[in-house]
Amino acid sequence: MKIICPHIKAKGAPEYTSLYEHLLLVSKAAQKIAVYSNIDPEIARLGAILHDIGKTSSVFQKRLNEQKAPATPFRHEIASCFFLSLFDEKIQPALIEMVIAHHKSILHDTRNKGILDLEEYRGDTFELHIKNWEEWKNDALTILQSFGIETKDISKQEAENNFNFVVEYCEKTVRERGFSQWRGLLMAADHFASALSEHTNEYLNKTFAIPNLQFYNRQDQLYPLSLKNSSSHKRHTMVVACTGAGKTDFLFRRCKGRVFYTLPFQASINAMYKRVKNDLSKDNPALDIRLLHAASSIALEGSKKEEKIIQGHVGAAIKILTPHQIAAIAFGTNGYEAMIMDIKGCDVILDEIHTYTDVTRSIVLKIIEVLKYLNCNIHIGTATMPSILYQKIIEILGKENVLEVALEKDELKLFNRHIIHKIEGWEKADPVIKSALANQLKVLVVCNRVQTAQERYTLYKAQFPDIPILLLHSRFKKSDRNEKERLLLGLNQTGKENGNFNTSNKACLVISTQVVEVSIDISFDCMITEAAPLDSMAQRFGRINRKRTTKTIGKYKPIYVLAPPEEEKEALPYSLEIIQRSYKTLPDDDLLNETELQEKIDQVFTEIDFLKIEQHSVFKENGKWSIDKLTHNPKAILLDLLEIDSVSCICEADEETYLEATYEERSKMEISTRYYVVKDLRQLDCGSKPFIVPDSSYNKETGFDVSLANPKNYNSEYLFL
Repeated sequence: MKIICPHIKAKGAPEYTSLYEHLLLVSKAAQKIAVYSNIDPEIARLGAILHDIGKTSSVFQKRLNEQKAPATPFRHEIASCFFLSLFDEKIQPALIEMVIAHHKSILHDTRNKGILDLEEYRGDTFELHIKNWEEWKNDALTILQSFGIETKDISKQEAENNFNFVVEYCEKTVRERGFSQWRGLLMAADHFASALSEHTNEYLNKTFAIPNLQFYNRQDQLYPLSLKNSSSHKRHTMVVACTGAGKTDFLFRRCKGRVFYTLPFQASINAMYKRVKNDLSKDNPALDIRLLHAASSIALEGSKKEEKIIQGHVGAAIKILTPHQIAAIAFGTNGYEAMIMDIKGCDVILDEIHTYTDVTRSIVLKIIEVLKYLNCNIHIGTATMPSILYQKIIEILGKENVLEVALEKDELKLFNRHIIHKIEGWEKADPVIKSALANQLKVLVVCNRVQTAQERYTLYKAQFPDIPILLLHSRFKKSDRNEKERLLLGLNQTGKENGNFNTSNKACLVISTQVVEVSIDISFDCMITEAAPLDSMAQRFGRINRKRTTKTIGKYKPIYVLAPPEEEKEALPYSLEIIQRSYKTLPDDDLLNETELQEKIDQVFTEIDFLKIEQHSVFKENGKWSIDKLTHNPKAILLDLLEIDSVSCICEADEETYLEATYEERSKMEISTRYYVVKDLRQLDCGSKPFIVPDSSYNKETGFDVSLANPKNYNSEYLFL
């Protein structure tokens, strides 16, 4: 391939990608997305070529390799618009929407660098961007011409006229409400080509393929949902069935197109990704399945914060993600239009919906509202859903549109597996653990907080030095967590049993947090768990006596539940009142009957306050959008509403390697945490924009210790490198 104007770069070190190559790749991605989205691929191609042509500017080229922050702003997308008059007037609005806001909101940008912000606060925007025009415009015209665009000389006055036209268009458009599909298309294409670079063409060939899901037609008498008919003219699905009944298979059987599959926890989506990839590999040898981590990219300016959901690659046949990422559409965070372009019209599985708080329940409903608006087929599965939430979902989707599936009472009785014992505290639990291990049982301890799990692990490791012991929670490097999950499952690289933990027939001990509740397919003999909301506990219980055979039906195993704390603070991340109600409904020294579980859940969850998030959402209950067009929400609303691990961090020893690493390599170094934990630490401006945590705060065995995430703990050696 002959590169036009190779001296003009789109990116600096380490890639040094030429602008011509970048525009070529983005244009190919844009055309593919446009065809899939039923919009004009030629307009998409032209917008992709125009979007970064402003990088030809000598100002931009000089700044690519400068280390110091520039004294004046320069936005390449503004300079790109100087060439707008080369294109047909009829398509100029679409081109403007693709180009001018593909990085920044046009107004109220976090750093006040949107085109309307600059016009308001500076007044010299055009002069800043037209600098050295006669020096660089010919390179831009040469590149544009190489793409088949008819060019002519553009005077400084014509460039200014184009600029003014764009400003006027933005001033008018920002008063409109809604999202721009053109902006979303360009952002998706730009991200795709930037992430994959020279591999763009290879992956484009696999995009927007519909997966072959016939694997999930398998039937087994032990999994009652596998025997139920999934065919229906109704487009949506609601399945309520206990753990181990075959929900996931049934939900996949309901899908006809590309699939977005969600689970509540980041750790659980790792296990599900591996499971689905393994399930479908035979029938889909070239399957494009993607794992979207819940960690978000946070850009900071002073005290402000801006959330940008890490989209992953557009067009995958199957995406495994968390609901948090889909919720970004409803809250209008950066990149939301790109997510819309990817997800609209797809099959979306919301599996194992949890209902910890009023806010998370409301967010689930908001997700369902926006997915319905985007013409998605919505398939919901849960073992535990309050009736009030169930009825609200049916109301949103329309009962006539939903295939409702549940187990009969006789089927539920076959899933009675647990004897519940209530105990006062950890001092009462320790003898239980000691006895169970002495009897060669596999013991699972579940804590509500990472810190508690770390403390228990340290204690038990000293107490039982000869017993295999494992700690699992969300704050490990992804590479370390993947290894721990593999150890927990007791499988080797080829999927065969190796006798570790889950596949062991000897005593072992695993300490975990909520991450063990869903999708991690283990079957232990005994559980000790802190009290939690009832729906959450029901999911935890499903990791005990999970493996079902005709011989195990009717056999019960013990679960010990610690009494709730007395203080609200000690109950976090849950509501103390909900934990107390949940604990009260549990039997003591008696069988937990699955046929009674729904009634107990309804005793715990009696109301939903839907208004708590309506004021924050840009997609309203009435189906209308409240966000200004060509803008995104500058506030990390999801970080404020949800107590979730939503940002990435890396150890200081990994910083240099991270800067040079690929997307996949960077992902393995990242640790998920909460924004407030790391907000005062250094932050990189590449990849997922991770914060840098002191090496002393991370241990491969116990994970990230948030109490040590303090700048004073940085290793002074690295500061001088």
